[in-house]
Amino acid sequence: PTDERKVLILGGGPNRIGQGIEFDYCCCHASFSLSKAGYETIMMNSNPETVSTDYDTSDRLYFEPLTVEDVLNVVEKERPEGIIVQFGGQTPLKLAVPLQRYLKENKIPVAYATGGDSDATVKIWGTQPEAIDRAEDRDQFATALKKLGIMQPAGGIARTVEQAERVARDIGYPVVVRPSYVLGGRAMEIVRGEDRLRGYIEKAIAVDPNQPILVDKYLEDAVEIDVDSLADKDGNVVIGGIMEHIEQAGVHSGDSACTLPAQTVPADALQLIRNQTVALARELGVVGLMNCQYAVKWGPGGSDVYILEANPRASRTVPFVSKAIGRPLATYASLVMSGKTLEEIGFTEEIIPPHVAVKEAVLPFDKFAGADTLLGPEMRSTGEVMGIDRNLPMAFAKAELAAMQRLPKSGTVFVSVNDRSKGAAAKVASKLAVMGFSICATEGTASAMAQAGVECETVLKLHEGRPNIGDRVSAGEISLMLIISSGDERDLKDGRDLRRSALQYKVPLITTIAGAKATAAAIESMADSPIEMLALQDYYEEAGW
Repeated sequence: PTDERKVLILGGGPNRIGQGIEFDYCCCHASFSLSKAGYETIMMNSNPETVSTDYDTSDRLYFEPLTVEDVLNVVEKERPEGIIVQFGGQTPLKLAVPLQRYLKENKIPVAYATGGDSDATVKIWGTQPEAIDRAEDRDQFATALKKLGIMQPAGGIARTVEQAERVARDIGYPVVVRPSYVLGGRAMEIVRGEDRLRGYIEKAIAVDPNQPILVDKYLEDAVEIDVDSLADKDGNVVIGGIMEHIEQAGVHSGDSACTLPAQTVPADALQLIRNQTVALARELGVVGLMNCQYAVKWGPGGSDVYILEANPRASRTVPFVSKAIGRPLATYASLVMSGKTLEEIGFTEEIIPPHVAVKEAVLPFDKFAGADTLLGPEMRSTGEVMGIDRNLPMAFAKAELAAMQRLPKSGTVFVSVNDRSKGAAAKVASKLAVMGFSICATEGTASAMAQAGVECETVLKLHEGRPNIGDRVSAGEISLMLIISSGDERDLKDGRDLRRSALQYKVPLITTIAGAKATAAAIESMADSPIEMLALQDYYEEAGW
């Protein structure tokens, strides 16, 4: 160890669903930028697959487990000026409070103190652990929101099955059930009735029996919004990007495709989201990055905006937003944590790109025999891709192709959806029929299609005899499938088998209405014009950046 000015960056540890290389991207950018700023950078991570553990990413690497004891061993040996916990995802974030407690009780002088401030001690840089805990703790967070006048879905906290049932009865079904302090939506479920609540709560308790369970009202047909923002020590806040999810609220943000800029959300709702994000960042005392997730519902009477959660750390969308707006947010965040202001680094206003960028999840279902492909609130993707173009349909088409989803230009589309989705599915089918696709559906869905004036062939479900839809798929007669689960006992088996069949025979499968609408528009766009390939830099040049 040297006596130079230095900073310790905590990585994310082993890759897993919910915590992957997006966080490693942030750690690497922090190391590069702080090295240029004159700091000796020390990386602590225990994952040989990552770039952050390459020999030339930082000045020194500690290949150690990310535990309080191991981090403190490195801190006492290196005595860095600062520790960065907000770039590695939930793993280092959970260490923030115990680290802070130790550092307050045991003042560790920094290594460069002999040449600078002799009273300087090791500190956690950026958003302080108290603020992180305030955002993660349900009661404290609710108090902050009430003070700011920000709405959140009705909900409550439960530590037992009985308490959860009481909360659910009070706020009304459907509800979202999840354990607190988790990443990737582990054990999160949308529950529509009391008969299924008990099993879900028991599973949530199994994830972490020491943490309470959150029970929230599920907002039907809401659009989910992701916001990445950046704040400095003086309370200046700049929006990095506002992303609109293509899948409806209830599909985990890591599995949902999203667009930047937002495409359908009303301007008044977007402005309210901006105002609330800035106010919340200041209230929590954020220094560095913050990610907020909102649900928006709108109609003739105006827009309702509900905040779902706020995370005062780097999110998995930071690399996507950075590429979409042409600004390195992780670099800016590391400089802000070192004490610089947003004005000093030249990032003072939100950048809304003239092009459209689409993030799409890459899902690993083909590697897990028997796994269901149905998307929900528990994250399942293992990566993501980006499509960019001057309009949404073509950007979405590029993202789908990059995610290895081969969109057909002709053939037969199979549709089987629940009762709530039949009207919307008929509109999508009608659009595909106009493009020359043939439509087939199971009996109930086919009846809804006929009522909507869509020509449709009726096919048998798997349990209704032969030849059924499974036979049609295996014979290569189906080009695209739209399947939306009804959630009943029969569907749990038949629907799962059919979704697995689509995967086996590499038939593009859509499991949400929003995804179906976007896919239909993408297919139409590909039919109207050829795909144009341009480099990111070309889009930046067009934007005048």
